[in-house]
Amino acid sequence: MISTSRDTIRPMSKLKSPSLSFFVTLFVIGLVALFGPEEQDLGSNVRIVYLHGAWVLTAEVAFALSALAGLVGLVARRDVFHAWSAALGRVGIVFWVTYLPLSMLAMQSNWNGLFLAEPRFRLALTFAVVGVLLQLGLWILNQKWLTSLANLAYFIVLRIIFSTAANIMHPPPSPIFNSGNYAIIGFFVGLNLLTWVAAYFLTRWFLQLKTDN
Repeated sequence: MISTSRDTIRPMSKLKSPSLSFFVTLFVIGLVALFGPEEQDLGSNVRIVYLHGAWVLTAEVAFALSALAGLVGLVARRDVFHAWSAALGRVGIVFWVTYLPLSMLAMQSNWNGLFLAEPRFRLALTFAVVGVLLQLGLWILNQKWLTSLANLAYFIVLRIIFSTAANIMHPPPSPIFNSGNYAIIGFFVGLNLLTWVAAYFLTRWFLQLKTDN
């Protein structure tokens, strides 16, 4: 009897599901964060700062890769790059939106109050609202070239605006990488790598949703 392609189709194993892998990685991140090295002034409260930093950096990396994929897709006219741009743009906005409550928790835990008028926080909130509306609009319109172009423009505008924003609670250069404490630096790098792994699984999930549709 000749076997058809339908005979060989098997449901995706849960162990291979990118959505499950994403949530498992989030659990690992939360567990690892509980054992982050303490800091002299902030004590154990610095751990939420580590998470806040990893989250926003992951969002920015996702936005940058989304813009790059979109640019390649527009130049090369390859649908695969448009698809990656769309998925990475959505991942970026997920991490960007969820970084805001982490930022507020870091403010409350370490400085006993919410400084919501802080310039970079206000800009982050504005870009979160605009980003969510943009991604919803792009999803509804479902135009590949438009999605890539919009993701490219969003990232460029975000970088330009933030490069001119005042630094009050985010003084440059990076307090972590200039601390001289290699335990803190190593932990923060490792936490970022884990968060990037979570972002990768979320990207694959968005790509899978696109394929299923």
